[in-house]
Amino acid sequence: MPEDAPSNPRLSDLPPPTGSSIATVGRLSLPKPPKPHQLIYFYDAAEWEEFVLEYATGLAEQYYQIKRIGGSGDRGADIAAFLSPNGFEGEWDCFQCKHYEAALLPSDAYPEMFKMLRAVVEGYYALPRRYHFMAPKKCGPTLSRLLSSPSQLRIKFLERFDGDKPLGAGLDPTLVARIKARAEILDYSIFRSVELHEMFDIHKRTRYHVQRFDAPLPDRPEVKPPPSNLKAEERRYVDQLLTVYAERYGLQIATLADVEVNPKISKHFSRQREAFYSAEALRLFARDSVLPGTFESLQDDVYEGVVETHFRDFDCGLDRLQAVLEAVVALNLSPKNPLVNVSQVRDKRGICHQLANDDRLVWCDQ
Repeated sequence: MPEDAPSNPRLSDLPPPTGSSIATVGRLSLPKPPKPHQLIYFYDAAEWEEFVLEYATGLAEQYYQIKRIGGSGDRGADIAAFLSPNGFEGEWDCFQCKHYEAALLPSDAYPEMFKMLRAVVEGYYALPRRYHFMAPKKCGPTLSRLLSSPSQLRIKFLERFDGDKPLGAGLDPTLVARIKARAEILDYSIFRSVELHEMFDIHKRTRYHVQRFDAPLPDRPEVKPPPSNLKAEERRYVDQLLTVYAERYGLQIATLADVEVNPKISKHFSRQREAFYSAEALRLFARDSVLPGTFESLQDDVYEGVVETHFRDFDCGLDRLQAVLEAVVALNLSPKNPLVNVSQVRDKRGICHQLANDDRLVWCDQ
């Protein structure tokens, strides 16, 4: 697996956030920006479901795959998190999203529980391992107590099959009887609620948190020194550097051994590798901390900032390389990109070598 691959590549069904439609703090014209737990009250049901999906990515290590099912035919499963390739036929967890104006009541929860049990009885999926109620106004005190007392939840839920407005009214009585029979042997400890502070603690670990809440980036880990041996992914920019040295100094330079015998060249080469790995570290940091495409946008800004310098005529490739590296150090990158706040001078130079790795920048004239 490539080093920069997502930590769990199996989460292939996760749609990216819509971006422009997210109600961020910065997009609200308020005298005092709301806190994240207040901001979510402005969401509609679809945006709340998307937030919960983002939250679920913070639990990705627990699951084989996460899918957004929500819609008119979701059969009680807005977001499904599978523990195996068997999907709904194996172990899975359900995240039921309820964005109501008030805290959830038992009368809100019982129809959802019934809908889920009906889907199980009718064979649409296996009983979930856990069933989470996800609500911005949380569960009210009565429902919270019941979710913390499975035996009492069982009693109260079964009572709802009788009375003036029974669960399953209008359905085939035979089907309702089957659902009730399944409810009578159900382990009610599968039903849980997730508190807001728990959601935010997990959401902070995701790459969506910074943009959604205009939050500061987490601390960037210390950049490790380059490995002693070249890796395959740095081959092209290194080849370009070797060509630069051979052209400038009139030497036969084809391997790292040829570089190491010349102290001046060796020190210059070491600085370039340190810069490249600093930029690589920033790229990996971006993978887990910001929205997809953010680092690539930074690369594009760097390219646009140095391309005219790169285009000029130079006597040799080393002169072009040095001019570009000097230009990028002086470059003011767009403050709209959150990575600018954690980038370093070496990152800018390293991004130039990443661009050389992709032949977007070429030092020596062909």
